[in-house]
Amino acid sequence: MDPKLQAISVFFILMNLLSVFIIYLDKKKSRETGTERISEGLIFFLATLFGSAGVFFGMFTFHHKTKKWYFLIGIPILFFENMAFLYVIYLLFHSPR
Repeated sequence: MDPKLQAISVFFILMNLLSVFIIYLDKKKSRETGTERISEGLIFFLATLFGSAGVFFGMFTFHHKTKKWYFLIGIPILFFENMAFLYVIYLLFHSPR
């Protein structure tokens, strides 16, 4: 595998793991009173930076943010945007053999 594609793949995996952890952490903080929560803007920012699959997985695994329409619509849209962008990067770096 091309080292550039490998680096992009590792970045994608790490961003999604981080996103799942952030959703878990926010769910945990939502149950505690008086704790500072993680902003929805940060969650959408992580989803924009290729963490949308992790956010989506975390939403339904931890039952968090699933009643907010802008998460139910926005995160899948960002997922498709992420996949399209990764496909374009793949086409740019993939050399036919």
